[in-house]
Amino acid sequence: MSNEQKILIVDDDSHIAELVDLYLTKEFFKTKIVYDGIDAVKAFEEFKPDLILLDLMLPGMDGYEVCKRIRQTSQVPIIMLSAKGETFDKVLGLELGADDYVQKPFDNKELVARVKAALRRSKPVPAAPQEQGSSVVKDEKAVSYKDLYLSLTNYTCIYRGESIALPPKEFELLFTLASHPNQVFNREQLLDKVWGYDYIGDTRTVDVHIKRVREKIHDGEEWSIGTVWGVGYKFEVNKRL
Repeated sequence: MSNEQKILIVDDDSHIAELVDLYLTKEFFKTKIVYDGIDAVKAFEEFKPDLILLDLMLPGMDGYEVCKRIRQTSQVPIIMLSAKGETFDKVLGLELGADDYVQKPFDNKELVARVKAALRRSKPVPAAPQEQGSSVVKDEKAVSYKDLYLSLTNYTCIYRGESIALPPKEFELLFTLASHPNQVFNREQLLDKVWGYDYIGDTRTVDVHIKRVREKIHDGEEWSIGTVWGVGYKFEVNKRL
């Protein structure tokens, strides 16, 4: 792991923060610790981290508000840390833009693995490719429909001629559906494909990310992101292309 990658650790429990810092520095990450929400926003602007580990219960400004403010200007991966295990808290964090949610107490080795996985998926969105035709173009790394082009190679999303910045999980979820037109996936299958078979989380995670994708990518003339009630989701192609 490159020593250029920077992790901002935000937790008011100094013992937890320093222990996490120890594990991350052993993996050659550059780290910075802050203990309250106000300092977290300042540190984000000055330290420019590649990923943020963000506790929810913070003095000054809670983790939800910190996440909300950072998401106004950046798609940097955010992993929320909390002793709260209620579904509502997890869903709220994800809706505000968090990429993952880890419940305390956690295994530090697992946390480091989640950090590495989030960083691997965090790739910049490059310039738009050349204009695609209206027919479906599919291979293992790219799909193209009218008004929608997705490339898994460089996480490019072109929607109606414009480059759309999707966080890695939202992109991978959309790509998984779009690369299997008209195939129904239940939530467990999508969790396995996008988050990994060993992901420890709630299936509501899928619903939250679908909602966020739909807010940015509206249905096209020839395709739509469909809900199969009681089952899951599918990328429905409305016309034979």
